Amino acid sequence: MRARARRQPDRGDRPMRVLVLGSGALKIGEAGEFDYSGSQAIKALKEEGVEVWLVNPNIATIQTSPGLADRIFLLPVTPHFVSRVIALGKPDGILLSFGGQTALNCGLALHREGVLRRHRVRVLGTPIAAIEKTEDRAVFARALRSIGVDVPRSGAAGDVSAVLHEARRIGYPVMMRTAFTLGGRGSGIARTEGDLRRMATEAFTTSPQVLVEEDLTGWKEVEYEVVRDAADNCITVCNMENVDPLGVHTGESIVVAPSQTLTDEEYFALRALAFKVIRHFGIVGECNIQFALDPRSNGYRVIEVNARLSRSSALASKATGYPLARIAAKLALGHLLPDLKNSMNDTTTACFEPALDYMVVKMPKWDLEKFQGASHFIGSEMKSVGEVMAIGRSFEEALQKGCRMLGDGIRGLVGNDFNIRQSLKDVSQPTPRRVFALAEALSRGRTVADLHASTGIDPWFLEKMKRIVTLRARIEAAGRRRGALEAGLLRLVKQAGFSDDQIAAFTGRTPAAVARRRMVAGVVPVVKQIDTLAAEWPVKTNYLYTTYHGTEDDLVPADGERKVLVLGSGAYRIGSSVEFDWCCVSATEALRRLGYSPIVINCNPETVSTDYDMGHTLYFEELTFERIHDVCMKERPLGVLLAFGGQIPNNHALACAAAGIPVFGTHPQDIDRAEDRHKFSSLLDRLGVPQPA
Repeated sequence: MRARARRQPDRGDRPMRVLVLGSGALKIGEAGEFDYSGSQAIKALKEEGVEVWLVNPNIATIQTSPGLADRIFLLPVTPHFVSRVIALGKPDGILLSFGGQTALNCGLALHREGVLRRHRVRVLGTPIAAIEKTEDRAVFARALRSIGVDVPRSGAAGDVSAVLHEARRIGYPVMMRTAFTLGGRGSGIARTEGDLRRMATEAFTTSPQVLVEEDLTGWKEVEYEVVRDAADNCITVCNMENVDPLGVHTGESIVVAPSQTLTDEEYFALRALAFKVIRHFGIVGECNIQFALDPRSNGYRVIEVNARLSRSSALASKATGYPLARIAAKLALGHLLPDLKNSMNDTTTACFEPALDYMVVKMPKWDLEKFQGASHFIGSEMKSVGEVMAIGRSFEEALQKGCRMLGDGIRGLVGNDFNIRQSLKDVSQPTPRRVFALAEALSRGRTVADLHASTGIDPWFLEKMKRIVTLRARIEAAGRRRGALEAGLLRLVKQAGFSDDQIAAFTGRTPAAVARRRMVAGVVPVVKQIDTLAAEWPVKTNYLYTTYHGTEDDLVPADGERKVLVLGSGAYRIGSSVEFDWCCVSATEALRRLGYSPIVINCNPETVSTDYDMGHTLYFEELTFERIHDVCMKERPLGVLLAFGGQIPNNHALACAAAGIPVFGTHPQDIDRAEDRHKFSSLLDRLGVPQPA
């Protein structure tokens, strides 16, 4: 098998050559997750002795850096340019599933135009026929109905009049989806014929096909990440549940892994259905399948199958520690799951399904404030520019961590300085601030039953939010007593994800005073590993998080190492994107070459810096000063590098200096003078440098 993967007899004596398609420019729905998946795939191919050619014009990515692929073509990922690369290099195979929808659409076009056949290029992994079946909405629905799998009542259409005909047949409201697109582009709920006509007219400017289907708004949305090899071995790596019900794109929703509100019967029934569907399509490698589940019955619908890696795949890989992209690349070469080791832990084979003893919460990141007049309503079309991933031993802990990871002065679920930009009388409309409005509504007496009825959010999640609100009231009451904060209460609220800053705001103290009291009381976080095995076997991994649910660290930091702390950039946002991840990865590689042991703090699951095999110790944690200080207390680094993660690390320069944490490079006071507009202007005046009035 290995020799067959490395060499093709009709290509001479050279090693097997594989062409990898990237995703091109970052865009909403296609961001750094494809730099992660493509980079990991290239490394997996190189391990097999394969010569790798890459087409990707994005210069800010790790995969386009010299030294990873053998040849890099900074060209558009379009059939015209890719066909020229194929004619030049005569690759033996091509990988389409590591560059998002852009790569998939390009590969389909190359197949239909006969380019792959003329040059005898094999599509590795999932066959092209399976890709076509999952991308064409009408074929997809027919294929699933043929094996007795429920899909939404629907009809595909190629023009506006046909769209309106299908809607009249199904009955309003309807969900309209566009084929061959990413991020739910052009999709949405149409309640009237006028709405649908407008939406369909716009959709046909970017897609040749539209699907009209029954509206399932309010059903639960559940997703399974599935891996299958050529011998029909199948596993689910991760299942995830959206906090928001169907009607909100999964990229726009808070997502929880593993699912929390499914019964065992529901979980295993959907898992079995996932296997049935993926086997029917003949997918080889990694894919994800999305279900709608009726909370009032056992009814379900299969919504979508992505026969490629996606943003959800990156989240699942980072949430479980299972190297999805690496395994998918190996399977595409013909390897089988039982023959591959899970290189994350080097203990189990790749057919071992991860088991989690922690909880993961994904929070989307929007930047809608930067667009004047932009609608803040979120729905089935993706608007988020990035996301963060928080890990904890309770939903409350992970949720509040995730809120802070978004930045923008957010302290947690409660106690924020910004105004809640929507009426507390109507939280039924999803917006980027709805989770905070829900907490505020609960604090003002709205009941869980009332909010469940108006939002469709499962009561389990709302009860957890209510507990956070209740604990806030207890902290405020303790603050009014003005005595020392009780150790028991401190531990309770820290386990519920409250930061020192939040506690200080609710008790009239300073964050430093809260931290001192907490340490005196022995309320300190412990370090835990993400090991994919739920501690069932001993494992050594550098993939860490902190929690207040525990009494001891999973590992003791080694003495004698020359450690340097590197701060990542957090969530992608407009003005801070994958380029800072390139900086962090490049910095850690340089540190290793110089004999240092890099430690990275970052919370973005889409990045290469948070990948398991980057050779550094990773804390998947929030980029707050409290957490930076916690890690420094555990690891005792020589100092911290701030300059590689963009604005968020730079904002901690003075706090690090005040706490005695050495800052390498530019002095903290000089960083502050450059960042503080008033101080910078005064400096220019003293130097006699002209500046705008």
